[in-house]
Amino acid sequence: MITIFEALERVRVIPVVTLERVEDAVPLARALITGGIRCMEVTFRTLVAAEAIAAIRQECADVLLGAGTVLTVEQAQQAQAAGAQFMVSPGFNPRVVAHCLGHGVPIIPGIASATEIERALEFGISVVKFFPAELLGGTAMMSALARPYTAVRFVPTGGIHLNNLAEYVAHPRVLACGGSWMVPAQSMAAGDFSQVTALSQQTLQIVGVM
Repeated sequence: MITIFEALERVRVIPVVTLERVEDAVPLARALITGGIRCMEVTFRTLVAAEAIAAIRQECADVLLGAGTVLTVEQAQQAQAAGAQFMVSPGFNPRVVAHCLGHGVPIIPGIASATEIERALEFGISVVKFFPAELLGGTAMMSALARPYTAVRFVPTGGIHLNNLAEYVAHPRVLACGGSWMVPAQSMAAGDFSQVTALSQQTLQIVGVM
């Protein structure tokens, strides 16, 4: 059986989703699946996050499902109970990291510096979220951070879109790229899930999965 990180590396992209309505969760997941992407990260930026994760887990069992913007141990507990298979956080919170590792849940903590990478390594973590990627200097900054830490893999997120995605996925130390370009807010508000499918297909053509 492959690990969560091996599965993410095969997918190459992680749609980062913020859901305002639980009823949109399953149609969105199915739109991503139709477009060829069986992975998503539901952020805890809204009150319906845990309920949305549970709905997706029940109806789309084969989706690789993560919880994002996990800021507290309580959110991590809610996400795991709802069926999330991995956690993602924007920064490095030792309590959240320790909780996830202690419960056997993979976590991808956010880092923006060498110091934070070293904190991750102290916890035995070698896959980190490079966030916010573009504002931090993009692939050039990521390359600079990668050089001293040869065991670390990155999940760059923040400012990535169809026009710069190829540059990121081509980087040898990138495990997968996270972003919301596949799920534009306008399409979500209008319930236009066909646009999500179309953008997913375009994305996979760029990363070479299709």
